[in-house]
Amino acid sequence: MSQRRHDNPRGFTLIELLVVIAIIAVLIALLLPAVQSAREAARRIQCTNNMKQLGLAFANYDSTNAVYPLGAVTGVTSAANSGWGSQLGNNGVSWVALILPYLEQNPIYNAINFQVAITTSLAQPDFATAWYTKIASLQCPSDADQDGFRGDGNSGAGGLGQYPVTAAPLPPNGGTRMVPVMNYVGSFGDNYCIGALTMGTFFPSETPYTIWPPIPGQPRIGWPGYQGTYADINANLPPSGSPGVLRGMFDCTTNQVVRLASVTDGTSNTIAAGEALPAQRADLNVWQYSANADGTTVPINYPTPLNCDTAGGFGTSNWASRCAYTNTGFKSHHPGGANFVFADGSVHFLKQTIAMTTYCALGSRNGGEVISSDSY
Repeated sequence: MSQRRHDNPRGFTLIELLVVIAIIAVLIALLLPAVQSAREAARRIQCTNNMKQLGLAFANYDSTNAVYPLGAVTGVTSAANSGWGSQLGNNGVSWVALILPYLEQNPIYNAINFQVAITTSLAQPDFATAWYTKIASLQCPSDADQDGFRGDGNSGAGGLGQYPVTAAPLPPNGGTRMVPVMNYVGSFGDNYCIGALTMGTFFPSETPYTIWPPIPGQPRIGWPGYQGTYADINANLPPSGSPGVLRGMFDCTTNQVVRLASVTDGTSNTIAAGEALPAQRADLNVWQYSANADGTTVPINYPTPLNCDTAGGFGTSNWASRCAYTNTGFKSHHPGGANFVFADGSVHFLKQTIAMTTYCALGSRNGGEVISSDSY
């Protein structure tokens, strides 16, 4: 009678097991960046689609009203009475409110009383419905720093919160005051982001405001008035000085009107809006005037993440503070640049290494600069 031999199966040795684990770790290390890159590519596509919706809304608004959306609904009618603080007695809502019907957001539009100043309505519950409604198409999926709302710096959130013109209204159902934020803002073009707003200090990328009038034939990065207003080269509001003029598409304070006929540089060569990061701009919010546009005199993705309480408040020369006026430069979490929608509705990804002269030429709507498509 034969006896069947039963050998015990051979197991893995410790060395073999370690080798297998090492191979798996290497494969994961190789695959993870590819997965993350694919996810970011998908997020960037969604961001591009959001901006295309904005471009279409701008075009439809212009088609209906024969004028581009105002940067904000203010009562300013001339340079003589322009200024930051004078808008408090007017309605004061931003361009976002005006294009809501063209973003298929009629219920929010109907919830806004355009006859009541935003400072008054914020103190009452009638604006709270719009204030606390998140508009998904205004959010870039690559920005994980917020989910449509951030804390109110006027109500305890401090230097990492947002600072609207007035304190946020209470939520309709109670809770903590929050500030609605977005990732897309209009463009005031190559008007100074900083200039004389921070007196005695010059930001490296801008032409010093002390060099005035312009030198013929010399490229200039920065024009009066600051941030698209009527202010003169020394940041003085009229009637003193020679008033500046909006060079981009959106004046969010002093009511300058833009018509497409004035875009003589060509709608395909003019930035209408671009990306922003609320975590890096302390006054950005969806609904109020003055904080819904950025400019092109600060390089793309220039970082301004620091706490206002420790790095300096509004007007500081600590350029990394989220309260410094460098916060009015376009920026995103997309590696290497940011998305922009042009006045013709097309969306372009501009690299953060773009030449400043080219970038500012794209910011101005009627500066007369000559640029080629292969320069950006």
